[in-house]
Amino acid sequence: MPRNLPRKLIVEFIGTFFLVFTIGQCVLTPGAGNFAPIAIGAALMVMVYAGGHISGAHYNPAVSTAVFIRRGCTAAEYVSYMIVQVIAAAVAAGAVVFMKHGPAATPFVINDIGHAFLAEFLFTFALAFVVLNVATVTSVGNNSYYGIAIGMTVMTGAFAVGGVSGGAFNPAVAIGVTLMHASAIGNLWILLVADFLGGAVAGGVFKALDLGDDGQSAAKG
Repeated sequence: MPRNLPRKLIVEFIGTFFLVFTIGQCVLTPGAGNFAPIAIGAALMVMVYAGGHISGAHYNPAVSTAVFIRRGCTAAEYVSYMIVQVIAAAVAAGAVVFMKHGPAATPFVINDIGHAFLAEFLFTFALAFVVLNVATVTSVGNNSYYGIAIGMTVMTGAFAVGGVSGGAFNPAVAIGVTLMHASAIGNLWILLVADFLGGAVAGGVFKALDLGDDGQSAAKG
């Protein structure tokens, strides 16, 4: 195991936990109502600032997929990150259910598979593409805006298509909201396939267009 991998995984756990926990607390009743996307985007933003210099602050298997395709992390990091992100999401779901005194009574149900799939794909692509361009390129390294850019992408997506797909844009989030019964279990395959595809395409586009300037990812920490 690489020497720095354990601390990266701890940071990935913490960031993913607080992202999924915030989503659950804001979405399940009593929640934040129409302000939920702002809180969720802000939670991601602050966790990115907190952990970006250590783990790259993926907090999202789709983002990890994009970074891996971009050759910004090793296979060991990629697999380890995804495992820890899913575990963190599951633990966060348990914490939300405990805090809310039980699961949601009426989980969100996707009514139009095609629209939901496209919504998840597009904004997961946007999120991963933004991460690659603001957090993995040396020419913009140590910039002060990357956390805001990433958090705002999620906030924008949640406002734009949250009512269509639930606005996961993250396989770990998809699993977390399913476990806390905020999203119907029948939605899960749609979210997982669309989100992983969005991340993979973002990574492929970034690599194909040679948008990086050094071949080394800042996300490696």
